[in-house]
Amino acid sequence: MRVAGLISGTSADGIDVAVVDIDDRIQVVAATTVPYPDGVRAAILSVSGAASISRLNFLLGELFAEALQHAGVPLETIDLIGSHGQTIFHEGEPVDFLGRRVASTLQIGEPAVIAARTGIETIADFRPADIAQGGKGAPLVPFLDYQLFCHPEIARVALNIGGIANITVIPAGAKPKDVVAFDTGPGNMVIDALAPPFDRDGAAARGGSVNDALLAELLADPYYQRQPPKSCGREQFGAEFVRATGIDVATATELTARTIALAIGRYPGTGEVIASGGGVHNVYLMERLQALLKPRLTTSAEFGIDPDAKEAILFALLAFETHQRRAANLPSATGACKPAILGKISPAT
Repeated sequence: MRVAGLISGTSADGIDVAVVDIDDRIQVVAATTVPYPDGVRAAILSVSGAASISRLNFLLGELFAEALQHAGVPLETIDLIGSHGQTIFHEGEPVDFLGRRVASTLQIGEPAVIAARTGIETIADFRPADIAQGGKGAPLVPFLDYQLFCHPEIARVALNIGGIANITVIPAGAKPKDVVAFDTGPGNMVIDALAPPFDRDGAAARGGSVNDALLAELLADPYYQRQPPKSCGREQFGAEFVRATGIDVATATELTARTIALAIGRYPGTGEVIASGGGVHNVYLMERLQALLKPRLTTSAEFGIDPDAKEAILFALLAFETHQRRAANLPSATGACKPAILGKISPAT
């Protein structure tokens, strides 16, 4: 089956598209990233109010459908679309709300619009089913990481550095239940806010100075010591974090590197760290990571997976699993009480 995967990550810098053929293996046919039009990224990052959310939901559905056409693959050859959409709120840990404890997540990019514009069945809204089973709704990428990187003799960590950084810990010869995964903390999110749209090659951070006192204070956040499963998002490391801490780009980059290394360091048997996501293009960040890590650091490109396309590939795979009515969360990673079939289906029209 040929499946298209669509996602815009927490950095909201554009729409990642991957078209893959799935049978007994995953073969990438095409991958691309389509930047958001002027003003859309700013609208996403500042969204508030029901009217804005509703309008953006339908606008992003249109943009996601258009982005698929930039992959260079004829729509008539695609059988299914999996769209993660754009996260505008994620709170995997329950909070007190109107007398109840509620965990919640919200991704927009109306799948009914995508299905209508493309004429292809679209599956979207993957995270709520996991939260409904007591999970954090994240991370979902371990399902793909396990299939791509599990090795009979080498313990590996798959690292994704998006707006938020997350790791998938895959012991040598692991079974799915052995996989551990969680968000380590900020990835590119704080860096991008301080050096918009991003710190190309880490030049700004390299030229700055780390505020050691502030870094020590930030590293004392209890989140970094909590046991998985756990997840975080813009609610913890967004604009309010930047404003309240007064952090600079050099310290933000070091915070990302240190918290990733701290998380990986808890798994001393790790032989390889395989990185993907936009952060792999930040040369200075990758240098700091290699200096802090004992295992060999490489990228998913070494394994034939475009570092910028891995999450889009994931949502193509998740859509395929949902189409087959198979569960595709890993409860050991998300904390769900049982496996769940993810996503909601918008039929082709």
